[in-house]
Amino acid sequence: MTITFITGANKGLGRETARRLVEAGHTVLLGARDPEAGARAAAAVGARFVSIDVTDDASVAAAAADVAEHEGAIDVLINNAGIHGPAGDPSGLTGAEALGVFDVNVAGVVRTTTAFLPLLRRSADPVIINVSSGMGSLALTHDPSRAESKVVAPLYTASKAALTMLTTQYAKAFPGIRVNAADPGYTATDLNGHSGPQTVTEGTDAIVGLATERPGAGSGRFVDRTGEVAWS
Repeated sequence: MTITFITGANKGLGRETARRLVEAGHTVLLGARDPEAGARAAAAVGARFVSIDVTDDASVAAAAADVAEHEGAIDVLINNAGIHGPAGDPSGLTGAEALGVFDVNVAGVVRTTTAFLPLLRRSADPVIINVSSGMGSLALTHDPSRAESKVVAPLYTASKAALTMLTTQYAKAFPGIRVNAADPGYTATDLNGHSGPQTVTEGTDAIVGLATERPGAGSGRFVDRTGEVAWS
């Protein structure tokens, strides 16, 4: 049975991904920073809750140790935890705000991936999925026909651009692990005040698709719910 660990999974895309993967037969470890919300979400979808704050080295190490003790390995790591940060006029942005967004969206992925690599390497078919965004694409944010071009969110977009590049670097560095990025699309979640036109289920299509691929599928890809997207 496939063992999958998901960060930031107490609500939104993470929780729906957990629900769908449990339904697909995965053993799902639902990671969340808030113990009460995480435990409730895990109970609701049939997952096991694991406490993790991706901005805290000790918390991430403790989560990996918990999984090592109970499951001994994982097959799929889904780096889903993310925050939006300030939107609109960037003239008042601070360094502290920038560091806060990048700490979750980029450094959090680095911390979690590093801590869980030993557990992934015990799998016969290890997979890492980074939940990125078309908001980090130069092409999409310059295409007037796309919703991504109409939003000003400097720190979120920059962090997702960094995450997609991090994905390609991991894919090159870890030839024995499939490392891909997923673009959920404009989905109604707390992150955007539920303004997105897609349902949360539609928003998890790309993530679930990558998590349920057969062994031998490609690495270093950027995928949305319609298929592979060119890196740009």
